[in-house]
Amino acid sequence: MKRIALMALGFLFAAGVAAKLPPLSDDAKAKAAEATARAAYADKVGGYKLCLSMDKVAAYYMADAKKSGKDVKPATATPPCADPGQFTYTAPEQKQQQGAEAHSPPTTSVGPPSGAKPADTGATPGPAKKP
Repeated sequence: MKRIALMALGFLFAAGVAAKLPPLSDDAKAKAAEATARAAYADKVGGYKLCLSMDKVAAYYMADAKKSGKDVKPATATPPCADPGQFTYTAPEQKQQQGAEAHSPPTTSVGPPSGAKPADTGATPGPAKKP
């Protein structure tokens, strides 16, 4: 009995996961974009703090080595730590929905779009007649 109940529960769960979710609203999209920007900023701040702590440890090591009489030189020159500054977020401009007339030409067309008129053969187009 437990096996059937678990299988039914698994089927319902799979059906719920496969259900299509409604599209996000503009507010939800804006909040998601801001959350992404905040996460990227937090990564930059974390990298900056890590850089400062590594510089502090390296300076302590160099000073300690100098005290003990060792001549220690850094293997490579490291760039200075870049401060990310304050978090600022400006929402991107949202595109306006274009109306139906947005793609209409400014004047009324007087000919076919190709510019050349089709040759007048005198025949009317239509289905071919069977003999």
